[in-house]
Amino acid sequence: MVRVTTTPSDLWHHYGRTRAEHDREVPDAFHWIWSQDSGSGPEVLGDLSGRVVGDLGAGAARHAAHLVVHHEPAQVVAVDASPGQYEMAAALFGHLAPRLRIVSCDAVSHLNATANTYDVLYSVFGAVDFTDPRELLPAAVVALRPGGRLVFSTLAHYVGGAPAQPDVVAAAVPARTPQGEATAMDRWVLQEHVWVKVLDEAGFTGISVDMLPSAVRGPRTADTLLVSATRRP
Repeated sequence: MVRVTTTPSDLWHHYGRTRAEHDREVPDAFHWIWSQDSGSGPEVLGDLSGRVVGDLGAGAARHAAHLVVHHEPAQVVAVDASPGQYEMAAALFGHLAPRLRIVSCDAVSHLNATANTYDVLYSVFGAVDFTDPRELLPAAVVALRPGGRLVFSTLAHYVGGAPAQPDVVAAAVPARTPQGEATAMDRWVLQEHVWVKVLDEAGFTGISVDMLPSAVRGPRTADTLLVSATRRP
């Protein structure tokens, strides 16, 4: 059984806890899309052999663990600001150290403290979604080596179908405190051209955005934007 302690401010306390009680295996697959069941996988990141890779908003570090076991990176660093997610990740996949390093820190602070460290950074509906991109993307440029890549999947529109924002504006989305009380957190759901603009302003080039449609339709489904960019030399 995975036991997780947390602080009152940890709005990710409940996320993934039920799954962690019965699924402790390193995933065989890595998916970018919202439903996490099909489509492109880690090949989007390129050849990871000998590379230093960072997972921003790693949660329970399932994606990071997959890369460590099934690819050949020098190291994958799984970063998450949630104490509960950090402890869950450590309980599930701490045995993969030192090639998997699990870090309890917000993404911006970690990136600013690790200049010229990473060959690849990625986020699967992680920190890129829940951090002001005007803070996170410049920090990612700092942490990447020249020519390093950032790849992330994010919502193409709000879950439920409302359109994405035409500017860099966050929306309040539902969350729960560790005690189960309803609250909200900021999430950035931006249109394609807005992501391109903020990436360019942060210091990225070679920006590409692909739409990955959901394989199923329903009230809780959403299409995905898969975004990749390269740090300018």
